[in-house]
Amino acid sequence: MANMNPKKNPMPSQAPEVRAHNFKEVAYGYSEEMALDEAMRCLNCKNHPCVAGCPVNIHIPAFIEKIREGDFEGAYKIITKTSTLPAVCGRVCPQESQCESKCVRGLKGEPVGIGRLERFVADWHNAHSDEIPETAEPNGHKVAVVGSGPSGLTCAGDLAKKGYSVTVFEALHKAGGVLVYGIPEFRLPKTIVQKEIDTLKAMGVDIETNMIIGKTLTVDELFHMGYEAVFIGSGAGLPMFMGIPGESCKGVYSANEFLTRSNLMKAYKDDSATPIMKGGKVAVVGGGNVAMDAARTALRLGAEKVYIVYRRSLEELPARKEEVEHAMEEGIEFRLLCNPLEIHGYKNPEDPRDPKNGFVTGMRCIKMELGEPDERGRRRPVPVEGSEFDIDVDCVIISIGTSPNPLIKSTTAGLETNKRGGIIVTENGETTKANVFAGGDAVTGAATVISAMGAGKIAAKAIDESFNK
Repeated sequence: MANMNPKKNPMPSQAPEVRAHNFKEVAYGYSEEMALDEAMRCLNCKNHPCVAGCPVNIHIPAFIEKIREGDFEGAYKIITKTSTLPAVCGRVCPQESQCESKCVRGLKGEPVGIGRLERFVADWHNAHSDEIPETAEPNGHKVAVVGSGPSGLTCAGDLAKKGYSVTVFEALHKAGGVLVYGIPEFRLPKTIVQKEIDTLKAMGVDIETNMIIGKTLTVDELFHMGYEAVFIGSGAGLPMFMGIPGESCKGVYSANEFLTRSNLMKAYKDDSATPIMKGGKVAVVGGGNVAMDAARTALRLGAEKVYIVYRRSLEELPARKEEVEHAMEEGIEFRLLCNPLEIHGYKNPEDPRDPKNGFVTGMRCIKMELGEPDERGRRRPVPVEGSEFDIDVDCVIISIGTSPNPLIKSTTAGLETNKRGGIIVTENGETTKANVFAGGDAVTGAATVISAMGAGKIAAKAIDESFNK
């Protein structure tokens, strides 16, 4: 009998006043009893609208039915038929705007906690199963994958299942891409990412780190090495800045740099080889998930005060609702309808303020109001004349977006990009260069983990079809 409770089972989590001072995962995850109870809320609708809302088309009602039967391993096997990274997706996917937004239970209450159930199943498998993944019979073809983020790992996994010899080339010293350098430990533990990567390695995927494609090797050189196709999933790691005075001050970071130093290079440790601003007052400019991650990381590094400075209102804030709520619960102050004009800094206490260099001493902002909608339908923020004010801060983190690094384009003849630097592809991931495919943030600019995974799946299918025409 279905559970008709209009609300989903709440997620057990650390208390805000505790978690704000540690890097342990915020959410504990469902117990078996909670997972079974939540699974009973699924009506197993005839048309399965939730599946259409998933970029990798997980068979959602089928895996939930296995949970209802108490067959958690069976549920895991259903998920992994289409998803390479279930423990990751269960934690960081914006289910509220994807699968759960299509859930019929959401019409008169809260949707089924699909993401929470996916996380439960993946965590149960990782805790109870030591089964080694099956390796496919080799088909004799070699494929190179550039980048070990969500799109690259997904493409590599799907191809390995079909018998391809796959090598993933990662520029950094650790595999995982944005999953390890961009998403904080308290949202996505690195052990979870490593477990997913180890599974791919067990399937036969080779991962080469410290390999910067476009510098260490070019795409053309990969073909000369015997690779018959190349998938580019190099992400969007080039940060954008505002172009305001004072951005060269010491204590100004891009969110990309700040999170990479903390997550991957362990700058939070006292003996770390890479420094990072700790303590003081911090302003994070932007309103996306990355801005929330940067602000909450700064708080855990010891900041006495953290502000989110965003030029639109709370309704337009693009970050996930859950991340915004967590940030507010932890005491982060939201300065909405505000836009920075200038970052103040000084060289030493005797010098007058110099906005061009020196250490950050504050940030001048202007109040905004919402005007007419822009080309995407969002009301355009307009400055309020005479409303300038200063915020006293020691560190400013710019989180207004990233674009694809131009390195691969600049070293690869025949590879065309759009005006934003994204690689131009067809609907199946083919680029303008023969036998080269691309997907994820390298094509779209910064987007979600699951959309990048979806692009990796599409490209893997196209690569396979190109060898089987």
